[in-house]
Amino acid sequence: MFSADVKPRFLKPGERSTWEEDKSDIDPNCATAFVYNPHVSLSLEQQRESLPVFRNRNHILYLLEKFQTLVLVGETGCGKSTQVPQYLLEAGWSSDGKVIGVTESRRVAATTLAARVAEEKGSLLGQTVGYSIRFDDCFDPEHTRIKYMTEGILLREMMADPLLRNYCVIMLDEVHERTLYTDIVMGLLKKILRKQRNLKLIVASATVDAEQLYNFFNHNSSQDMSKDTSVILSVEGRLYPVDIHYVKEPVPDYVKALVDTAALIHEHEPLGDMLAFLTGQEEVDRAVSLLKELAVNNKSNLKPLVLPMYGSLPNSEQLKVFRSTPRGLRKIVVATNIAETSITIPGIVYVIDCGFVKLRWFNPETHTDSLVVVPVSQASADQRAGRAGRICSGKAYRLYSEADFNALSVATPPEMQRSDLAMAVLQLKALGIDNVLRFNFPSPPPARNLHSALGLLYALGAIDSNGHLTEPLGIKMAEFPISSLYSKALMVSGEFGCSEEILSIIALLQVQNVFTKPSGGQNAIKARIAKRKFEVQEGDLLTLLNVYTAYVKHDMSQDWCKKYFLNYKGLRRAQEIRTQMLHLLKRFNIPIISCQGDSEKVCRCITAGLFPNAAYLHYSGVYRTVRGDQELYIHPTSVLYTLEQPKWLLFCEILHTNQIYMKDLTVVKPSWLEELAPHFYEKTIDRDYSL
Repeated sequence: MFSADVKPRFLKPGERSTWEEDKSDIDPNCATAFVYNPHVSLSLEQQRESLPVFRNRNHILYLLEKFQTLVLVGETGCGKSTQVPQYLLEAGWSSDGKVIGVTESRRVAATTLAARVAEEKGSLLGQTVGYSIRFDDCFDPEHTRIKYMTEGILLREMMADPLLRNYCVIMLDEVHERTLYTDIVMGLLKKILRKQRNLKLIVASATVDAEQLYNFFNHNSSQDMSKDTSVILSVEGRLYPVDIHYVKEPVPDYVKALVDTAALIHEHEPLGDMLAFLTGQEEVDRAVSLLKELAVNNKSNLKPLVLPMYGSLPNSEQLKVFRSTPRGLRKIVVATNIAETSITIPGIVYVIDCGFVKLRWFNPETHTDSLVVVPVSQASADQRAGRAGRICSGKAYRLYSEADFNALSVATPPEMQRSDLAMAVLQLKALGIDNVLRFNFPSPPPARNLHSALGLLYALGAIDSNGHLTEPLGIKMAEFPISSLYSKALMVSGEFGCSEEILSIIALLQVQNVFTKPSGGQNAIKARIAKRKFEVQEGDLLTLLNVYTAYVKHDMSQDWCKKYFLNYKGLRRAQEIRTQMLHLLKRFNIPIISCQGDSEKVCRCITAGLFPNAAYLHYSGVYRTVRGDQELYIHPTSVLYTLEQPKWLLFCEILHTNQIYMKDLTVVKPSWLEELAPHFYEKTIDRDYSL
């Protein structure tokens, strides 16, 4: 039922939120947007009561009354994210008009969880239950009592209200992922909880590293445990013992060793499904094809059912992993790190652990990320092994020796210690934390990464030589929920006389796909020809600008987009984002003007923001970053891929596959880098051949 002053708004056909068109914030090696519900045939009430967390409802409410911080440990799928906020609402925590806030590390999690909880509460999304993500809000300030949001949104709310007086409880969800913003929000909440005694905090994690979180939030400095301000509650299901087996000698090829081990288990071990861990999609596909070859020659009565699992698989393929195994078959799931904490696959009795994981690692020399394969931590290895003990006693086979296990690091380094910190430092400074080096991070970042972030912000003009935010540039840059490189380009676009064009380009860069890609045949050729109509030799960003200009000129027509193989929903989403950024620019009194087709003005403005991402054509025929000399290649989807290679480029994104590719490129002149980024670049002559 709706209150008298709330009118439901119904969408027109085809009109829905277009935030799904944004560039994905999901790493397919570690997470998925797919949600599996094993109890879908039950009523909503029965579904809620069948979740493991339901048995702990009263314990959760009692402990939150007694302690300021509750560390809640429960594996993925136990119901923490959807049920705990509802228990709090039902217990009257928000009866005084305050909000129960739930933070998620990814946009898709915030929106899907909000939709699910709204359905369980029998209300329209945006009324009792709502969400807030970057460039998209769906909540009512008057009536919303449970609000799902990304961690970045909570950070922005802290800028407006540092003590979060609008909230009664904050729940940090999926803390085991230890994203960059998770750590920043935890550091800030520790400060807030000291001052705001009425605010309660729930820290939800799927792994058993609760002790560190408990110690971090416990304000009790005495030995008297009755004065503790934090407490741990585990809602784990029963864990059966798992036998760990190690190899005697190191294996030269862990993919082949994993396939051989799986074949031996299938041949000699009793019934039970198998889960094998590898580092990435290519390895998973290779192992699956090798196992399928072995399955063809299998003579036993028990046949292997080999299934891959990684985040970029279609939902229909991911669903097969969760279905119960048919009689006469043994399910063998070959997965990336996604199966460690992000999903729980039923029926697993045997686990094979390759001993490695693929992590994104920031290089402060080149200002770029690298995807590196590194040994797993002991905590990750134990988490993987634990997957075998869910339904009965299990076995875990580790493709490394026990001595190697003992030499592993205790825990996986959190994102804070391996990420670019420029945007995070900018937002911390906007929150009034001047001395970032002394900030109480749960896991302090390396000094080199902090130094690199401060150096970049200084070169962008966001901070001065004393490390303080500059006025007005730095303060205003912190208000944009986008990369500090893009916000700098937006802020100076008025001076370059091309703010209309830069707004369009940066809005389009937030969207996943502007061009549609037909799978094959005549349409694929037609799409390529249609794309050429927009292409220009200045690069991908000006090509995107041409697309948007033409889209507006043709009255944003869906039929026109279809004719030229353009993604109508993506362009509509870019238009929504552009409108929001336009309001910000107007608020900051940036003149909204067009360059009237002068492409050099646009390219120079892009250079003023994206100068750290410069690459030059080396005499060996490959591109290299100006800083750090990282080898790079033009991505095949770029308009510059088939043209004569330009001498100097700026890139927006780096993609790691079999090579390191640059995406979203702009051709620039080296003299612009010297002129527009003198703090960052200087021209030197190694050898003068004119002498």
